[in-house]
Amino acid sequence: MKEERRRHKRLDLDVKIELEKLDEGGVTTVKYIKADVSDLSRSGMGFKSNYKLDVGTFYDTQIQIWTKEVIDAVIEIVRCEEKENNIYQYGACFVGMTETDTLKIDIYQLFNEE
Repeated sequence: MKEERRRHKRLDLDVKIELEKLDEGGVTTVKYIKADVSDLSRSGMGFKSNYKLDVGTFYDTQIQIWTKEVIDAVIEIVRCEEKENNIYQYGACFVGMTETDTLKIDIYQLFNEE
């Protein structure tokens, strides 16, 4: 059985996002990568994509939650697992997010626990 390493409970979320790669020096690569978010917590998210992303790379993204509010975040890819048909499952940690957006996730979690 796998050891749970997540710091916060993750909630199921079914949204599509676009990732914009951030390179060294904060330079943004204007290449949008589409991904399907599967779960979300205040510290990170899981998502699938048919693009191969390297662990340790950073991306700027906007995530629309159930209230239709948008969370702006910078993520770091911390885990990658290749699935079938060239689909990759990723784990990402939030490394840049406002406290207001973090609170939106907390509120989202409260509503989903009831």
